[in-house]
Amino acid sequence: MSQPLPLWRFYSVVGVLGVLLLLLVWRVLSLQILDLEHGYEFLQDQGAMRSVRTAEIPAYRGVITDRRGEPLAVSTPVVSIWANPQLLKDSTRLDELAQALDMTLPALQEKLDRYEGKQFMYLLRHQVPADAREILDRKIPGVFGEREYRRFYPAGEVAAQLVGFTNVDGQGIAGLELTYNEWLQGVPGKKQYIKDLHGDVVRDIGVLQPAQPGKDMRLSIDLRLQFVQHRELQRAVTALGAESGSAVTLDSHTGEVLAMVNYPVYNPNGQKSGSPAGMRNRAITDVYEPGSTMKSLTLVAALESGRFTPETMIDTSPGRIRVGPKVYPDPRNYGLISMTRVLQKSSQVGVTKIALDLGHEPIWEVFHRFGIGQPPGTGFPGESAGNLPNRPRWYATEKVSLAFGYGITATPLQLASAYSVFANGGVQQPVSLLALEGEPPAGKRVIAPETAAKLIAMLHAVTNEDGTARKARVPGYEVGGKTGTVHKVGPAGYEKNKYVALFAGVAPIDNPRIVTVVVINDPKGALYGGGAIAAPVFAEMTAATLRLLNIPPSELSTVDSTAAKAAGGST
Repeated sequence: MSQPLPLWRFYSVVGVLGVLLLLLVWRVLSLQILDLEHGYEFLQDQGAMRSVRTAEIPAYRGVITDRRGEPLAVSTPVVSIWANPQLLKDSTRLDELAQALDMTLPALQEKLDRYEGKQFMYLLRHQVPADAREILDRKIPGVFGEREYRRFYPAGEVAAQLVGFTNVDGQGIAGLELTYNEWLQGVPGKKQYIKDLHGDVVRDIGVLQPAQPGKDMRLSIDLRLQFVQHRELQRAVTALGAESGSAVTLDSHTGEVLAMVNYPVYNPNGQKSGSPAGMRNRAITDVYEPGSTMKSLTLVAALESGRFTPETMIDTSPGRIRVGPKVYPDPRNYGLISMTRVLQKSSQVGVTKIALDLGHEPIWEVFHRFGIGQPPGTGFPGESAGNLPNRPRWYATEKVSLAFGYGITATPLQLASAYSVFANGGVQQPVSLLALEGEPPAGKRVIAPETAAKLIAMLHAVTNEDGTARKARVPGYEVGGKTGTVHKVGPAGYEKNKYVALFAGVAPIDNPRIVTVVVINDPKGALYGGGAIAAPVFAEMTAATLRLLNIPPSELSTVDSTAAKAAGGST
């Protein structure tokens, strides 16, 4: 017969079960509700560490266009293929992956070995989405895709040296892409997602911070003019066997750069590890002795002295002049000629006599006032200021050679900016590589309007039939300009048979607006002078520029009478 269960044992069992129930409830509360040291927040954090990841949302880089809205740099969506080496190293599908990547198996294995112990490595960057999908569709464990943007340059080599390019991570590293990198690049966003044990994305949680696209930028260049000048410069440099060439066109009224080209070039959409010679924007970074193109500025000093006018007669007989140990010759004895004729024939003797009469200080002051030896202020990487020496003591030959443009250096852009003073009534506008909105900024008065008008007339005479720049003439338009030919400087001084040919011109002469400078560096062959090889390039470029800008042809009746008088009086 069974004994009745003692009450104390019954209550003990019930009490133990009750305590266990309370402990279970407490544990559930501590894990799910209460904020304790190892409570629900701790568990959530631990779970998130194992499954929740934060990814960057790439920002769309701003578009670069020309002044008319034609795209010069755009960002296109691409997919980069990456892998987790720890998941991939023991995969049985490495051979398949290598074939998909167009790699050899040993090369893929070597790459995996380099990233041993890491959880991320790129396999391919910036693939066309369709090509990337072919790889990702194979579902190889440890291989993933990441959306990015790749920079594309529709104009290719035509504007490459000005626009520049970005690196594989979308950072500007050359040209205006570098100068305005912060403006263009935008701010990447952030998003969270949940991944599984194999690293595959299960689902997106949400966007933590939306990506902010970069700002667009409109350049001052006109792609139509850029293409024409690129074509003409390439033809000239190739035909002449020259080392390089540059050309710049400015709107003298606004200071905007309408075209800026160089040759040789490179393709920013292809391999960017080519020769640095093709990547330099020589029009801004490379300096040359401007030579006889500076004689126009020397005559400004003469006119401002009050002792000279365009009609002042200067005796250049017997066609040469000695200064110290050096003799400066003319091609022939021009005899008694006007100052306009001195510029028209680029007479060394005439300019030397003017320089000796003035002294070097007024000439130096005019050069400095025109911006020689000072950076144009474009902000372009590597922008050069050139060199305008200011010595306490000057040799006699240095004082004279300064008037010829020797012993100083300037970039093609600086020379164009200097000549824009003549074309803009004596006012120099700040140079701009960006399209200006509204009214241009106030320029700097450099010379009197009357002086500018006299120089324009004299520059027009240079392009007359008996001037040194007759090959610069443009059918249907009256133009003006100045030639320059200088010996290149080598390790032992001036090279005997190496030259730089220059031409700086303005158009149209009756209402000057366009200034173009052409530089041909080290042409080979019998022709090497600025009038013979740089002036014709100017003529081709200017003819196309004036037509594209819808500038009406010049009428002889409207050409400045001073120009006609100067041309007639100098024969």
